[in-house]
Amino acid sequence: MFVTPAYAQAGEGIVGGGPEFIIMMVLLFVVMYFFIIRPQKKKTKQHKETLDAIRRGDRVVTGGGIIGTVSKVVDEDELAVDIANGIKVRVKRSLIATVLSKTEPVGEAKKAGGKAAAKTPAEGQGGTFSAGLRNLFGGKDK
Repeated sequence: MFVTPAYAQAGEGIVGGGPEFIIMMVLLFVVMYFFIIRPQKKKTKQHKETLDAIRRGDRVVTGGGIIGTVSKVVDEDELAVDIANGIKVRVKRSLIATVLSKTEPVGEAKKAGGKAAAKTPAEGQGGTFSAGLRNLFGGKDK
């Protein structure tokens, strides 16, 4: 008599059910794959290749922020890094964050006329960030 029907229990008009929900989830996964997963895999692969190519003479930054020069490749997993005059530390290869400058292989050094000095990317731009900006805007180096 005074009881009103409960329309919510009837099951009609449920939002998010059926094929629309499945299509939305598939599209969300595709977007996540192309914007998150794929670039991260590419970056990880590139970092692994960089770590595998480390050799004696390379300037590196460790995971703790210590900058040094690789003095010896101990084995597959360890490097001896010279962080100051006479101070060497052994570092796991996987804990190298960045390679700042690469040395030229011995074969290429002979072809270049014996110039085996390592070049940093900033040297072509004036050596420092501010010098690079001066060159960009037409300023002269000191």
